[in-house]
Amino acid sequence: MKTLQFGNGDQMPILGLGTWKSAPGDVYRAVKEALRLGYRHIDCAAIYGNEPEIGQALHESFKEGVVHRDQMWITSKLWNNSHASEDVQPALEKTLADLHLGYLDLYLIHWPVVIKKGVVFPESAKDLIGLDVLPISETWKAMEGLVDKSLCRHIGVSNFSIAKLQALLDNAKLKPEMNQIELHPYLQQSAMLDFCSKNGIHLTAYSPLGSSDRPPGMKVKGEPVLLQEPLIATIAKRCGATQAQVLISWAIHRGTAVIPKSVNPERMKQNLGAAEVSLTQNDMEELAGLDRNRRYVSGDFWSPEGSPYTAANLWEE
Repeated sequence: MKTLQFGNGDQMPILGLGTWKSAPGDVYRAVKEALRLGYRHIDCAAIYGNEPEIGQALHESFKEGVVHRDQMWITSKLWNNSHASEDVQPALEKTLADLHLGYLDLYLIHWPVVIKKGVVFPESAKDLIGLDVLPISETWKAMEGLVDKSLCRHIGVSNFSIAKLQALLDNAKLKPEMNQIELHPYLQQSAMLDFCSKNGIHLTAYSPLGSSDRPPGMKVKGEPVLLQEPLIATIAKRCGATQAQVLISWAIHRGTAVIPKSVNPERMKQNLGAAEVSLTQNDMEELAGLDRNRRYVSGDFWSPEGSPYTAANLWEE
């Protein structure tokens, strides 16, 4: 398995198991099976609501000798209602308790969006706090403290624009080592890829298969379906792979980590096998032509009437 190397020599398997939308019961079985199949990178988040089950699967697998903790890469994310400096460490400690872990390999700020403490998801603009009131720099300083205390080995962000990354680079003691963003052939984000490559920041691709199972409220009528793209089917047939394997391999060929979600054992096995799928330069050039700047996770849910967040100031494109 190819890895991404961090500044201190730590190596993250480039292909991991995503757990967003993995239902209760299913996620426990999925993680147990994933570890048995050979996955060594699990991507989690407090807001997914399933970290206790993931933790139970990890705990049992460690105890059974399926894998050792030091062979695993575990990522989780700070939710938006815990951005205040005094709330960051308690949020991580809750995640660590849920996951039955003493430390995380990577901890990310989930969104550059702040929700009032105690609110899980905003019902209106009054539940949101602007970055002018509680800036990312305050949250980041607390994130740096987590590394100092050995509660996590690496810190990064998710859903950050180039401008927000640059602001962190300009002022941070520890630079962000990861930006986890939506990446697939319909949303290739080449400028982001170039910026992060030049600045020593890794990228992780979420929703790499087009997130067709995301909540109905996040879907748009008549939206393009990535897994039904004819070119992807053609390339898959040409190299003896599935469409999903082509999409996962595309991410790996670009040097980005990728975290396809599945709870189906056969699909998890197929997804893991994508690490061995080889795409030609011609394949990559053809796939480059699919870019539509099409987000499946638009972030519109942060923009109720009167919100300090808009698509323009969130993505800054």
